[in-house]
Amino acid sequence: MSLVIGLVVGVVAGAAGIWLARKSAADKRAAEVLKEAEKEGELLKERKVIQAKEKFLKLKEDHESQVGKQKDKMQQAEQRIKQKENSLNQKLKDVNRKEKDLNIKKDALNKQLSAINTKQEELQKLHAKRVELLENMSEITAQDATSELKKELIEDARSKSMQMIQEIVDEAKINANNEAKKIVIQSIQRVATEHAIENSVSVFNIESDDIKGRIIGREGRNIRAIESATGVEIIVDDTPEAIILSCFDPVRREIARLSLHQLVTDGRIHPARIEEVVGKTQKRIHEEIVDIGKRTCIDLGIHNMHPELIKMIGRMKYRSSYGQNLLQHSREVANLCATMASELGLNPKQAKRAGLLHDIGKVPEDEPEMPHAILGMKIAEKYGEKPEVLNAIGAHHDEIEMTSLLSPIVQVCDAISGARPGARREVVESYIQRLKDLESLALSFDGVIKAYAIQAGRELRVMVESEKVSDNMAGEISMNISKKIEDEMTYPGQVRVTVIREMRSVNVAK
Repeated sequence: MSLVIGLVVGVVAGAAGIWLARKSAADKRAAEVLKEAEKEGELLKERKVIQAKEKFLKLKEDHESQVGKQKDKMQQAEQRIKQKENSLNQKLKDVNRKEKDLNIKKDALNKQLSAINTKQEELQKLHAKRVELLENMSEITAQDATSELKKELIEDARSKSMQMIQEIVDEAKINANNEAKKIVIQSIQRVATEHAIENSVSVFNIESDDIKGRIIGREGRNIRAIESATGVEIIVDDTPEAIILSCFDPVRREIARLSLHQLVTDGRIHPARIEEVVGKTQKRIHEEIVDIGKRTCIDLGIHNMHPELIKMIGRMKYRSSYGQNLLQHSREVANLCATMASELGLNPKQAKRAGLLHDIGKVPEDEPEMPHAILGMKIAEKYGEKPEVLNAIGAHHDEIEMTSLLSPIVQVCDAISGARPGARREVVESYIQRLKDLESLALSFDGVIKAYAIQAGRELRVMVESEKVSDNMAGEISMNISKKIEDEMTYPGQVRVTVIREMRSVNVAK
């Protein structure tokens, strides 16, 4: 038992010794680590201090460098200021010296002026004595002599001036005529356009003569439907592969031509289809009129034109003036006006605008009882054109007084365009006007919805409303129209008046 206790005590004592030995070694190691850490801390501290000093020195050097540069700039500025000050002082000295010289010269001039005044007084005294002596000798006062001399000089000057004025006027007339001829010739040469005269017939080409029978239809119902819908006379004769469309109105002829083309291409030709195609073609022609007006303004470089005026410009393509296409004529006048205005130093854009619009009064279908120039001026005024353009439109046929330089230019260019050989035909214009008057006369009767002059004005076809006009009334209207034509119009041969009353009953199955 005692042996076991001794062994345990020995083991415990050994373990305690080992633990104490290890603890002392650990304490020694900790002390060494602490010393090393203190040394490293001191080194780090010294390094940071050194870096801080270096940074401070660098900042100090930079600051001193900047201060030195600023000092240099200030010194340079002071030197410039001193130089300017020295220069100003020198200039001030020069000014003072010049002022002294001027004062000296002024004194000398004053002396000379006083001497001149003295001599002038002496001369005046001598002149007065001389005048008095001459008056005594000639028995006439100086005032009377002066007035006589003035009269003679004035008469002489007037005679010479009148002679010079006459010479200048004659020379100016010669030069003005030469310059005017030169400008007109140059304008004509620079604006050389084609001359196309509108006819009253169009030829519709077909591939074979079999199509003629389909266009005529059973008992002529198709051709009657086309003529009633378009107001164009369809002439189907022995001419191979061609049908003639006759009408004085180019718009109607074009609608009829395009409608026939579509009907022949489609193959379905009957009255209902004819009316449908003609309605669509009329709508397309109206859209094309707007496109033509816009394209014309773009081609001529004219901007800010009212949409209604653009539409009227497009309609010019389907109007004629004495057989001359109105749109081609207006475009030519516009280009001539621009050229002539440029030669004369005026505004070419404004001149071109006035030239294009000068015949706009011929476009409206409902033509009032007034000259087309005045009507065109009113239309342009309604849509906001400038006063110079309005005066040029209204005065190009001398209906109103010219108040701007554009007016004679437009008048001259209109005459140049219309006077070219082959440009116009008076007979065609009077013929078209007669046909228009025939249609207007028929439309003035109550119940008439459409009126078409065909056969070169030898026949007038009148469409009436079946609800308002009875069969008996149709005969009465035909007689009244015939009588009114005899009383109010002048025409060759005879005019056949045909009144057409058609009853339609339409229902829709749904």
